[in-house]
Amino acid sequence: MSWRIIVISKRAKLDYQLGYMVVRSDEITKIHLGEISTVLIESTAVSLTTGLLSELAKKKIKVIFCDERRNPISELVNYYGSHDTSNKIRRQIQWAQNIKEAVWTEIVTEKIRKQKELLEYLGKEEAAQLLAEYLKEINWNDESNREGHAAKVYFNALFGLDFTRTSDSLINAALNYGYSIILSSFAREIVANGYITQLGLFHDNIFNQFNLASDLMEPFRILIDKEVEMMTLDKFEHEEKMRIVNVLNYEVKIDGKTQYVNNAIKIYCKSIFDALNEGDSSLINFYRFEL
Repeated sequence: MSWRIIVISKRAKLDYQLGYMVVRSDEITKIHLGEISTVLIESTAVSLTTGLLSELAKKKIKVIFCDERRNPISELVNYYGSHDTSNKIRRQIQWAQNIKEAVWTEIVTEKIRKQKELLEYLGKEEAAQLLAEYLKEINWNDESNREGHAAKVYFNALFGLDFTRTSDSLINAALNYGYSIILSSFAREIVANGYITQLGLFHDNIFNQFNLASDLMEPFRILIDKEVEMMTLDKFEHEEKMRIVNVLNYEVKIDGKTQYVNNAIKIYCKSIFDALNEGDSSLINFYRFEL
């Protein structure tokens, strides 16, 4: 599996040569495309050839572009991710409502479970106990919105009672940056498996072209939360952003093996699609992290 996350943070020209991405800056660097999972273009002073973009798309390598403030603003999404994309999309449209709700229930449950585990690790026992109670109260499709109640308790325990996810703060800037990187990784896997990102299980915002990625990524948000909680944020610049991007290179347990987060996302997404197509939510493979 590909594993390298390539970050281009200063003026450079990128082109393609005999299976390699060639980075021409102060010096010339060559990276084999077979090793690359993601290319993050952090600087607006970077130029790329269409030949390279075409090869990156063929290899299903995610390319993320940043704006002048070095925040992710867009990405390269393939038209075709699989040889049988048309058939996959037909199946996606026909996924039964009951299996979509069953899978969403499992995802929400796992998200709250991981939030509880992180709070326990940080010694925030009172908040963790509240989340344990919410876990017991989750009903079908989380119709009672235990996820929303858990989020308030969770974020206040992590970042203080005055913290809200809508405030203009360095913590939110870091969280949003990390979530956008995770979301992009999920969008890549959805397309690579032949599905479309617009049709979600629970998320159905008509202005969100990544509804399905927004669904699937939920249990992985905790990896970003943990990293941000460990950071001392008196600024949020290149060094802090690279620390968050590096979360994709952390190791977790999934399917009985140790994998990089990047590869765990692949395995997890494949299991989600198996569950939806087979009508069996027990097929989902969630990751485990060692705190």
